[in-house]
Parts: sequence; C-alpha cells; structure tokens
Amino acid sequence: SLSLPQRVDYETKRMYTLKVEGSNPHLDPRFMSWGPYRDEATIKISVEDEDEPPVFVAPSYTFEVEENAPEGTVVGRVHAKDTDVANNPVRYLIPRYTDVEQFFSVNPEDGLVTTTRPLDRETQPWHNISVSATEIGHHQDTKVRVNIKVKDVNDNPPEFATNNEVLMCDTVAPGKVIETVSAVDKDEMVHRQHFSFTLAPEVAHNNNFSLKDNRDSTASIYVLRKGFSRLTQDVYFLPVEINDNGVPPLSSTNTLTVRVCSCDSRDTILSCNVEPYVLPAGLSTGALIAILACIVILLAIVVLFVALRRQKKEPLIVFEEEDIRENIITYDDEGGGEEDTEAFDIATLQNPDGANGFLPRKDMKPELQCPLRPGMGHPAPNSVDVDDFIKTRIAEADCDPTAPPYDSIQIYGYEGRGSLAGSLSSLESVTTESDLDYDYLQSWGPRFRKLADLYGTKDCSLQDADEADDS
Repeated sequence: SLSLPQRVDYETKRMYTLKVEGSNPHLDPRFMSWGPYRDEATIKISVEDEDEPPVFVAPSYTFEVEENAPEGTVVGRVHAKDTDVANNPVRYLIPRYTDVEQFFSVNPEDGLVTTTRPLDRETQPWHNISVSATEIGHHQDTKVRVNIKVKDVNDNPPEFATNNEVLMCDTVAPGKVIETVSAVDKDEMVHRQHFSFTLAPEVAHNNNFSLKDNRDSTASIYVLRKGFSRLTQDVYFLPVEINDNGVPPLSSTNTLTVRVCSCDSRDTILSCNVEPYVLPAGLSTGALIAILACIVILLAIVVLFVALRRQKKEPLIVFEEEDIRENIITYDDEGGGEEDTEAFDIATLQNPDGANGFLPRKDMKPELQCPLRPGMGHPAPNSVDVDDFIKTRIAEADCDPTAPPYDSIQIYGYEGRGSLAGSLSSLESVTTESDLDYDYLQSWGPRFRKLADLYGTKDCSLQDADEADDS
C-alpha cells in the first residue's frame, strides 16, 4: 500500500511518477537457475484539485495613519487570491467583532482599508483589526491580522504636573524659592523637546512673586517681598504660561495657588485656616448658615402644623376635655324596615337631650285630622271593653301626627277584668278537678300498665273520698 508522508498541493505539483520494484527475499536453491526473482513497475499519481479558501499575500499587515486624519483617509491595502484553477474573484470584509466602534472600512473588491472618522492617539494609539477574504459563490474564508498605528500630532497643550496648592509662611524672606513647578503633555515628546515657563502678561510686573525658567522643563517661584499678612490677604493666584515647543507649538495658562500660613520660628507650618481670626469678632460663616437653616426648618414645621389644624377646623389648644363616647339611644318600638328612611330624625341620634321629646314626622302628614271621641282620652276606670280600648289607641295613633311610624307594632300590657274565659295559668290546674278519663291507658299494653295503675288508683281514691263525704 502507498501512503503520503506529507500533504500534496495541486497548485504546486499536479503529477507524481513512482518506480516500484518487487523481489522475493526467500529463494529456494533448487530454483535458482530459473532466473532472477524480481520485477519493476512504474506508477503515476495525479493530484486532484480541491476547492480551497483564498490565500493572503502576506501573513499580516501593519499600517500607519495620521492622528485627526479626515474621514476616508487611506490606511493601506490587503490582497488575497484564489489558488485554485478556477481563480474565482475574492471579496473582502472586516468582521464587526474586531472593530466594534467601526473606525475603519474596507473596499470589498480591491481590499483598500480607509478610516470612517478622525482618530485620537491619546485615546487609542493602536487599532488591531482583521480582514476576511471569501471567494464569490463559496463559504470558505481566510482572515488576516491588520495592525494600524496612529501617528502622534501635537494637539494637546501642556499643563501643570500637579495641582497642589503652594503653602507659604507669612514670615518668608524675600528671594526664597517657595515652589518648583513642572509640566506634562499628553502628546509624544520628541528628542530635545522641553517646556518653557513665563508669567502671564497681567502679572509680569507684580511685586509679590517672580518666576525663573530652569531650561529643564521646570521653573522656580521666588518671593519678592516680606510682610505677608493672613488678615490682609491669605490666598494669591499666580497665572503661568507653559509652552511645549512642539510642531505646531502649543501653550496654555495654568494658575498656581499660593496660600499664606502661620509658621513658627523654624518655618514649620502651624495653621493655614482663616477661622481663628474671625471667631473673636463674631460667628463664622458655617455657624451662621447652620443657625439660619434651623430657623427655616422650625418655621416650616409651624406653618405645616397651622395648615393641618385649619384643614381640620379644630382649635390650636383644647381647653376642655371633650366627651367622645358614643351615645346609644334605645327605642321601644320597631321601625318600618329599610324603606322607612325618614322615620327618625338623625338629629335625635346626635342630640341625646331631645330623645324624650316629640318630633313630628318628616316623611308625610295625615290628610285628615280625626276628632277624639268623648271620653276617649280617659277611659272609665271600671271599663272592661278591651275592643274599645284597642280601637281608641289605634284612632289616636292614626290621627296624631307626632305618633311613631304607621307601620310599627304597638304593644299593650293591659288585661281586662271579668272575662268569661278562665285563667290559662298552669299553676292553677293543679288545684282544679280534672274531668279527664284515663281508662284508655289500660288498652295501651303492658308497657303503659304502670302508668294506668297510677292514674286508675288516683281515680279510685277520689271516688272513695266522695262517697265518704255523702255518707
């Protein structure tokens, strides 16, 4: 069998010719005279073409572009070709995940890479993207790395290296250096480039401080006089111009703050605050602000309290203890149900003192006023006519506009005298003679025999007692 020790390339070599020899290593001496036992053959191997992705001319690309270059500036060009026999055209594309902010674009036909916006070197000095090449009509692609360097342009002015205040003793001597300042620049510094310092024109001839450029990107601040007082002026502002001497040259004005402090004899700073000199004369600004804030808060609370009291219509101070208990009024008659909504005036429930008085009905008035019968208001003491008594009460209720509701139940606790009907009291039935005959209990069977004997014996004893009385 034949095997490949390495890969073959159709584009490099399409045909291979091999010469193969076969022999028998184990010969029998009896057949040596029959001739040589070996043979040779020629084998030709053809390499078939396989569809492969495009191949870039270079393994990677590195380009440079000027900082702040306008949109559409050409960065460089990448090139890939199809190595197959078909030699199909190639299309180029920048995968978005390699250029998320889309700073660059590529021409899909010729692979020309251009910018889509101005670039800032101080924000991102290098951009590393990828370009993909794909044959038309095929899905296989090849990617190549493209590194783009943003060339620096002097577009940032210099500034102070630190923004700290300069603390100066009020007893400082004239000619003493109180600070040495330096500068920094976000742009790249070329060889032998340095910063220069000068005082701003408006303070160039001041009587307090002077500046000396040391020619090494630093400057010294000197004091010109003595007798600085914190009460007169505790802070001085010194504007300084800084030039970077670049191409093009840029400069900026930075302000140096000098604060006057109290020091001891060894020039050790004791205090730089101005409050100790203000306190003997009165309160400090912070204390006054705090007091005013408290007063405003108290006024707001009082106004809110008064507004709430006025909304509730209650006095600010309660002089008497109010009785807030619920007043329960009991009525002896029954109302007319849910439909009788005006049987009682709600004022009666709110005013317990008027519960015993007579209030006229507000739902309706009787159309007729019935005259009272003679003697109807005061019935005779010995009258036992209950029917007339009830009719009298009904007539009074119908004709009286101050009477309770018409659909109410009137309860009367009157019982007449001399009625033909006897008393219904169960207590009196024990002493009366009973006309009941309990002989039928004998026919109820043995289960009620005991009961029949008890009532039968009682009847017999009563008869014997009657006969004894007759005799």
